[in-house]
Amino acid sequence: MTVIEIMKQAQVLSPQERKELVKLLVDSLEVGKPRSNESEEHWRQSLNRLLDELGPIDLVDGEIEDPVEWVKTQQRKEANRLQPYWNDEQ
Repeated sequence: MTVIEIMKQAQVLSPQERKELVKLLVDSLEVGKPRSNESEEHWRQSLNRLLDELGPIDLVDGEIEDPVEWVKTQQRKEANRLQPYWNDEQ
């Protein structure tokens, strides 16, 4: 469908429908453009609100404060869990 064909169809619309069509077309051009609407919540604010709603989470081995040691502990646990499969025992 060409632009001329679309224009011919648009001319059949009422003035109000044409206004709506123009608004939709303009809005489709502004998809990537940041909006200046102050009422929109910033993504960080919505993320913080969501985290507050979720509440605290239970950490696995939360008593281990060193992140490197925590990862090593998780790797050790996983290796122990998979050990029977590595030894061809099922």
